[in-house]
Amino acid sequence: MSTIRTRRAAVLAVATVTAALVLTACGSDDDSAHEGGHGTSASASTASHNAQDVSFAQGMIPHHRQALEMAELAADRASSADVKDLAARIEKAQDPEIETMSGWLKAWGEDVPQAMESTGSMPGMDHSGMPGMMDDADMAKLEQASGKDFDTLFLTQMVEHHEGAVDMARTEKSKGAYEPATSMADDIVTGQSAEISEMNKLLGKS
Repeated sequence: MSTIRTRRAAVLAVATVTAALVLTACGSDDDSAHEGGHGTSASASTASHNAQDVSFAQGMIPHHRQALEMAELAADRASSADVKDLAARIEKAQDPEIETMSGWLKAWGEDVPQAMESTGSMPGMDHSGMPGMMDDADMAKLEQASGKDFDTLFLTQMVEHHEGAVDMARTEKSKGAYEPATSMADDIVTGQSAEISEMNKLLGKS
């Protein structure tokens, strides 16, 4: 009997250790899954990223900020419910992405672009590196427009703005190394390409 009890005890001990190892492995998988999302994590500073990832975040943050500024104008100036709805969706999508990209840059020890009172008027800023950005004159026209004129101008400018963002995102997808950044870039290409089609239809284009 003592031999049987000893064997049972040994089997239970092995089973307990095995269960503990399985639980530990599952925990590790869960952690890695969370870190793979768009959010920041403690591992962001050591995760593999390259200069393209930094350039993407530093360029897309002011690009998104200008889109938000344009979208905010729609609440008071747009006459079309479709335009107002689109503007609200742009804000809902891009504001969290700004926060996420800012978190990446901080974790990497890189500079986070400073917010300006008007992203359309950044003194001395070279817009050539960020396709689709509106200049001071473009933003002034949008701010002064209202009603149907605003709708048309907003859609026309936002199509150009989105096309620029899609170009930047495609570059990140092909050259970036940080998986959460390339994943966000993929989301931007998909989401903004769909919105471009939607805006062109509202403008009466095929």
